[in-house]
Amino acid sequence: MKQTIALVDDDRNILTSVSMTLEQEGFTVRTYTDGESALQGITARPVDLAVLDVKMPRMDGMELLQRLRQRTSLPVIFLTSKDEEVDEVMGLRLGADDYITKPFSQRLLLERIRALLRRNETSRAEGSGATPTGVMTRGELVLDETKHQCLWKGKDIQLTVTEFLLVKALATRPGMVKSRDQLIDAAYGENIYVDDRTIDSHIKRVRKKFRNVDEEFNAIETLYGIGYRYKDA
Repeated sequence: MKQTIALVDDDRNILTSVSMTLEQEGFTVRTYTDGESALQGITARPVDLAVLDVKMPRMDGMELLQRLRQRTSLPVIFLTSKDEEVDEVMGLRLGADDYITKPFSQRLLLERIRALLRRNETSRAEGSGATPTGVMTRGELVLDETKHQCLWKGKDIQLTVTEFLLVKALATRPGMVKSRDQLIDAAYGENIYVDDRTIDSHIKRVRKKFRNVDEEFNAIETLYGIGYRYKDA
């Protein structure tokens, strides 16, 4: 079955050229020129992944991402301009899984899409450190990879694919420090480059989600200048 990509950008040249590339690679593509129509379309007909521009009429990419995250953990890639570093960080805090700066190589975008879809599939299947049933338990934390479900003290935590993989990478070996490079490899794969602040933004958002259900949450520790670790209970 073909996987479906939602492509949202008010630049029709980008919509046309990227759509052609993705369709040639076997994807089904639905295009939208503004956030409002994209929200309606994605809600009515769910897709496997969305690529969102930041600056759009009617509803910008930030608001669209926020609205999507209220109802789905759909993998999302953000498109942003080189001078919009604040937007990149904000996008990650809102729950984007990845971002690419414009102008971008369509080959790079295709590689990122494939990597994210693979991670999405992997997160729902078996993984390192999980029991045969696909469930990992670490103290109050329960990760069910087959259902893409994260529980903390019995309460559901809605994580994106990237966030889920980061939590799994840390919780698999409690007490062991994971460098940012190791976490990048765990969440993005060895052939994808992202900078350190991307991981930092994801970790901040993960902590916020856990603290929304438990104000005392402190299981993910920062070792400044080194990386992160999951506290050994």
